[in-house]
Formats: sequence, C-alpha cells, structure tokens
Amino acid sequence: MEIEAAVVNETGGPFEIERVTLDDPRADEVLVRIVGAGICHTDLSVRDGNYPPEPPVVLGHEGSGVVEAVGDEVTDVEPGDRVGLTFDYDDTCANCRSKDVAYCDSFFEHNFGGERFEDGSSPIHSDGEPIGANFFGQSSFATHAIAHEENVVPVPEGIPLELAGPLGCGVQTGAGAVMNSLDVESGSSLVVFGAGTVGLSAVMAGQVVGATTIVAVDLFENRLDLAAELGATTTVNPESVADVVETVREATDGGADYAVESTGVTAVLRQAFDSLAKLGTVGVVGAPPLGTEVSLDVNDFVTTGRSVRGVAEGDSYPKEFIPTLVELYRQGRFPFDELVEYYDFEAIEDAVAASESGETIKPILRMSDA
Repeated sequence: MEIEAAVVNETGGPFEIERVTLDDPRADEVLVRIVGAGICHTDLSVRDGNYPPEPPVVLGHEGSGVVEAVGDEVTDVEPGDRVGLTFDYDDTCANCRSKDVAYCDSFFEHNFGGERFEDGSSPIHSDGEPIGANFFGQSSFATHAIAHEENVVPVPEGIPLELAGPLGCGVQTGAGAVMNSLDVESGSSLVVFGAGTVGLSAVMAGQVVGATTIVAVDLFENRLDLAAELGATTTVNPESVADVVETVREATDGGADYAVESTGVTAVLRQAFDSLAKLGTVGVVGAPPLGTEVSLDVNDFVTTGRSVRGVAEGDSYPKEFIPTLVELYRQGRFPFDELVEYYDFEAIEDAVAASESGETIKPILRMSDA
C-alpha cells in the first residue's frame, strides 16, 4: 500500500515526508494505522549517526494507532483494536521466557537492524528500492506501520489514543527504572538527573511508590518547575549552585538512596554516583554514543557499597507494565500528559527543533488522518 513516511535520507539530515510503499503484513505481523508518534532522543541519535541503522531510513518508535490487518498467526490483537507500539524482542530466548524482554539476546538486531530480523528484508520501499525500517519493530514516523505481535499492546478506553505512544519507550523507561529496576522503597530518597521525558516519568513514579525525598536536576528552569509540580521536593539547576553533588547530598540528608541518570553525559553519571548514600544504587538510563566509557574509583565501590545498575526500557514487560501505567494515569496519579505537546505530522521538523531546544519535553506527531 502507498503511505506517507518521514524519511531520513542522509546522516544528520532532515526528516522528509515522502510517498513510499509498505508491504502487507506477513503471518506474524500487524498493520497499524498510526494516530500519534512520540519523538524520542534515540530517534535523533540515529538520525545523527550515533546508532544504526544508516539512511535512508524511517524512524519512530513511540507509535500508537488502530490495527487494520493482522497475519494468520497473530492472536493477541485483531482489526479495529486500539494499540500502542513498543520495542521488539524475539520472545524465545531465556530472558524473554522469563519476561525480561528488554534484555532479549537479539534486542539490538530486532530494534536497530533497520530490517526484518528473519530475512533482512525491509517492509518499506521507494521506487522498488528498500528503505531502512522495522525500527524498534515499527518505524512509526509514518501514516501506517508494520509491527509484530510481540510489540503491540492493547490500549484501553479512558486515555487518548494519540497520547499512548510515549508509554512504549520514554515514559516506561523512566517509570520502570524506579518501579522495576531500582524497586525504590517507600520512605526513601531519590535523585533524578535530567528532567526530560524519562526523568520526569521517574519523578512521577517516585511519588507513586512513596519516595519522601525526590530531587530533580536539570539545566532548564521550565523542566524543573514542572518537576516540582509532578512530585519533586527539591529542584537543582547546576548553573545556580556551587557544587551539584553537595547540594544533592544536603537535600537527601547525606546522600540519596537511589539515583536515575537519564542524560547520557558521563560527567553527570559520576555526579549521580557521588550523590549516593552508602549502599545506594544509580540506575543508568541515558544512552551516549556507542563506545562511550566512564571512569569510577574502584575504592568508592568497596568502601561505600554503592552499585551502578544498567537499565534498558525500565525493565518493562510492556504487555503488563504499560496497562499499569495507563491505570495510574486514569487514576490521576501519573499525569504524563503534562509532558506532551502535539504537532502535525507535516511539522515534524518543528517538533524536532522544539525537542532539541528544550522548549517541548515530549513532542507527539498527530497524523493527518487521525
């Protein structure tokens, strides 16, 4: 079928809306009419060449929409279902069988391969030539996307469908870092470095689980103001204090029990680690370019008992965790819609610019036929 998609044709180049051809769904695939698609930092990192796949490519991995067709082997959804799209996984490896699907043995190939995992083909073509697609099992910067039974999650009524997309990556990553990965305890202290979508989702999750001290650290005052509205008990702008680590340690009575680092800046990761109390744990969520290394003093581990814990996708099993977040939203306890601003699909470059400048925390593209 003919669709419109935002294609990145060169590294660092713009998202250009083009007419392309999308395959019919195969036996285990799902055709989704996209209603909304969130813009995530990972999309921009791939555009800039920090991660594969290479251009030309259709990105987008926070899609939501309506199922239009399913393959013969699909049983979880049917045409007409409202769904959100999330990351893909093989559902067969040991980690997937234990529902640790964010650590699928073939996670990278399924999500960053730019092609179907099974045979290396692409579901998107232009003038007979393949265009990189299947990004996070979806490539949802388009009016329609081919997804997979594993990475489609039914979305119940009670939440705008176009709002549901960011639950599939940024929101579940931040919330899951607190609720799943770190298992933050009631009455504890939490510091969140970076108050974008991931960080603010962590702040909201901290309030949900009952953390009594929640510190948000960011360079943008508008984000810190929103963090305070969403549950942060203290906000810190590094440009306004002499020492970020000491400021956080004072706010947390000697050091935080838990930290979430969402910026992907190694110097900030060091600050997060140094801000911890003894036996504290920092969850590393931010994703710098491949090959980035950080230096920590081994004795700081030995003498303090601190831990550094990698976090992928908030340790989420999306088919269970996303409905949990939707229910928290419906109860008014997880108002992630406060992070969102909507843009027409045709204004994707404006949305990207607003995201990169910090003006908009979570842009969501609305498709013209939504």
